[in-house]
Amino acid sequence: MSSTGDVYIRRGHPIVFGLIIFFGIVELALSAWLTSRYNAHHNYPSDAVRTRSRFLLFSSIWTILISPLYMGLFLFSTAGSIFTSVASHFIFVFFSWVFWLAGAASITAALGGGLDCHYDETSYCGQLNAQEGFAWIEFIMFTLVLVIVLVRGISVSRAGDGLRGQLVSTA
Repeated sequence: MSSTGDVYIRRGHPIVFGLIIFFGIVELALSAWLTSRYNAHHNYPSDAVRTRSRFLLFSSIWTILISPLYMGLFLFSTAGSIFTSVASHFIFVFFSWVFWLAGAASITAALGGGLDCHYDETSYCGQLNAQEGFAWIEFIMFTLVLVIVLVRGISVSRAGDGLRGQLVSTA
């Protein structure tokens, strides 16, 4: 029997993962562009900014490659699979959450909390601010998903399925 939580998860999972993928693509574009400019012109404000941009590029690629897998299997796996289990979602979301927290916090620290492009002469000031902002958006999205997966994991465990149980019931 399907619960109300199942209905919300069935509707919300593709929406949230679609937004995660969309913002990941935006962050990928910003990070890849900045990384290519820094590699070509060596005009990065500091080694820290250059390194953090590269890490955000990695985080974006990770998100864009793995998230569609989870979204697709969730949508089309009617019998459930290991990838639609609470444990699998938790592992992927937790690692992604850590990557985005580290990336967003580190680029924020490297930029000193953000740049004021009216007074700052930093190359690619607007792009760096956008990169920082979209990194925080990804972190917030993964925080939301992590909380939902944890809550769902607790309810599935209490129902007796353990963490190998599915995010939504298959019945």
